[in-house]
Amino acid sequence: MHKTVKHLIPAETINMGGIFVKQALPTQNVAEVGPFILLHHGTFKFRKDAPAKHQGIGPHPHKGFSPVTFVIDGEVHHRDSRGHNQIATKGEVQWMNAGAGIIHSERPSQALIDNGGSQEVIQLWVNSPAGHKMKPPTYTYISNDNVKSFSSVDGSFINKVIAGSHQDIIGNIDPLSSLSIVWCQSKFDGFQEHKIDDSHQSMLYLIKGEVIVKGYGKVEAEHLVVFQSDGDNITVESKGVCQYLLLTGEPLPEKRVQQGPFVMNTETEILEAMRDYQMGKLGILIEE
Repeated sequence: MHKTVKHLIPAETINMGGIFVKQALPTQNVAEVGPFILLHHGTFKFRKDAPAKHQGIGPHPHKGFSPVTFVIDGEVHHRDSRGHNQIATKGEVQWMNAGAGIIHSERPSQALIDNGGSQEVIQLWVNSPAGHKMKPPTYTYISNDNVKSFSSVDGSFINKVIAGSHQDIIGNIDPLSSLSIVWCQSKFDGFQEHKIDDSHQSMLYLIKGEVIVKGYGKVEAEHLVVFQSDGDNITVESKGVCQYLLLTGEPLPEKRVQQGPFVMNTETEILEAMRDYQMGKLGILIEE
């Protein structure tokens, strides 16, 4: 049985301190889907007369969840207070479990600036279970060379399993809770069916192109499809080249309290996160 569409949400432009991004999640009606609490889609252009380390998103803290960056186009230079320093290019993913707290930046690469290129990214926030919020932070880079992938039966889609498992493929990330993240891209007209775990809530964000979701109809780019908890499969028909994220996961049975870049379980923990950041306990990031 095919899942029923509950919401079709257009990504709306918001101002994040002078940086404009399109936000598909959260909305006034949908605060979260499973463990997924935020989805931003951004396209950024840069100045050629300023160095890369002075552009993009500068150092800022996170605690209690995993910010995940999908590089749709261009290059992203990640640095953090634990010493990680990595450039991810088109088609690659950076997964940072902020855990007990970390400071990071996401800039364009200097090569991207020099070549006059732009950057397109999706950032997804994945909430962590209470028992993992105070674990040491970790960083994982998923390159085009080591990503786990499979093709649709008709060969029209290439699907990258980023986290969890899907269609018997186990992704690069062993998530902290029961979830699945698949990055799907079609090369021409075709279709594929996704089997969904009965315990998972599910959504699909269309990055580019146009698709038909069986049982619902046409979905255009920059829209988020949120499904009901009925049925056990989602069938997607591509119209030419398209690209989407399929996100499924069990909701976390815990109170969530969020204040900006901190996602914890109580108001007291949020105050502690703010104090730790102000005291320098999340480390120092010096960008070289």
